[in-house]
Amino acid sequence: LQVLNEKKLQEVDSLWKEFETPEKANKIVKLKHFEKFQDTTEALAASTALVEGKLSKNLKKILKKIVAKDAHEQLAVADAKLGGVIKDKLNLSCIHSPMVTELMRGIRSQIEGLITGLPSREMAAMCLGLAHSLSRYKLKFSPDKVDTMIVQAISLLDDLDKELNNYIMRCREWYGWHFPELGKIITDNLTYCKCVRKVGDRRNFASSDVSDILSEEIEEDVKAAAEISMGTEVSEEDINNIIHLCDQVIEISEYRTQLYDYLKNRMMAIAPNLTVMVGELVGARLIAHAGSLLNLAKHPASTVQILGAEKALFRALKTKRDTPKFGLIYHASLVGQTTAKNKGKISRMLAAKTALTIRYDALGDDTSAEMGAENRLKVETRLRHLEERGIRRISGTGKALARADKYQNKSEVKIYDPSGDSTLPAVPKKRKIQEVEDQEAGVAVKAKKLKTETKEETNVEEGEPVKKKKKKKEKKRQAEAEDEGALNEEAATSPTVENAEKKKKKKKKVKEEDED
Repeated sequence: LQVLNEKKLQEVDSLWKEFETPEKANKIVKLKHFEKFQDTTEALAASTALVEGKLSKNLKKILKKIVAKDAHEQLAVADAKLGGVIKDKLNLSCIHSPMVTELMRGIRSQIEGLITGLPSREMAAMCLGLAHSLSRYKLKFSPDKVDTMIVQAISLLDDLDKELNNYIMRCREWYGWHFPELGKIITDNLTYCKCVRKVGDRRNFASSDVSDILSEEIEEDVKAAAEISMGTEVSEEDINNIIHLCDQVIEISEYRTQLYDYLKNRMMAIAPNLTVMVGELVGARLIAHAGSLLNLAKHPASTVQILGAEKALFRALKTKRDTPKFGLIYHASLVGQTTAKNKGKISRMLAAKTALTIRYDALGDDTSAEMGAENRLKVETRLRHLEERGIRRISGTGKALARADKYQNKSEVKIYDPSGDSTLPAVPKKRKIQEVEDQEAGVAVKAKKLKTETKEETNVEEGEPVKKKKKKKEKKRQAEAEDEGALNEEAATSPTVENAEKKKKKKKKVKEEDED
């Protein structure tokens, strides 16, 4: 189409008014060239090329023939990416702006009036058929990349595991009333159900051959236990129902193995690098949790690491505690074989490499698993380095293995302290201070006595006359000192109000005697 009046195109807001009727539209644009598609396949190929921003062969030929003549004019393009391709390959100046989008919208609304010679029915049928073909092509873009099958398969696998656990538990409990010893001898659930289905009543174990199910030793133990079993007797109808339940368990188990193989093959086709990194089950659960492989590719590595632990994450954020270090990725083999100390580091590194493999699988064209194998090798070397770091030390000459010293048990012998068993009341501090002061006073009195005695002895030896009055005074002082010591001892043992009053009275008497 060729634009006739470019001035009206400048008014973008009112441009729609010029395309209200086919007559008005013909005044703005004019058909320059029209070429039909031969069939729907050709139309679909051209449409998909336009959607992807590529230049189809037919469009390239038309542009070379017609537009090359008017090379000085600009070519209005609805897709900027397509305009860049045309400019690079054909050296034509292209324009893409809001004015062009409004112009294209007006042309689509009046396409029947602008293109002559096409009935409206054929145009409607053509549009409907092309729309259906284009939608079908988008859905079937890559049948191997359809990840909805993986989401359904892993969900069904989890449901089968739950149902199998319920069925097997019910079967063991039901048949355990009849033959309780069998559950302890046969630990494998599938073998247990096969054995019950084949034998039925426990009395048939002696005559039946279960060597194709059990080993010789276990078979002998089962037969010996069947003869001395403490279980109750049951009817044939009960045994038939138990056998029917065993049939269901065996069928579901076989279907589960078949479904697991299907899931494994589908994962290797859709996400081979992701499968190599974390395994088919963990990879399928990550895809199912995100909704699709493309949605999972949009997640950063930190989100992939805790995907599946959202409840714990928000609880930790709410309570201001440590956030979880891993979610679904915890079940990967690389995290499982790590010590508890290094699980956080390995899960972080594994999540980073897993995010790379997911994007490579979702957006790349290569279907090989080489990238996943390389990244897994890097994580394994890092894991080995972390594990060896614990038993290595830095020495003067370099890294050397640390020698483990001989362990010596140093036991401390603790002796029982009987002082803690005392039931006597604790003596207050004030009382202790009074006792110390009284003891010091008693020592001082004794020292005075010794001094007086030594003086008397020296006086007697020198032959000096001793007066009677002095002797009386000395006797009185000695008596007073003895009375004071006795009072101090009584005060230390029983510091009461009565003793204090007695002391005062005695002191008064001593003073009166001294005055006399």
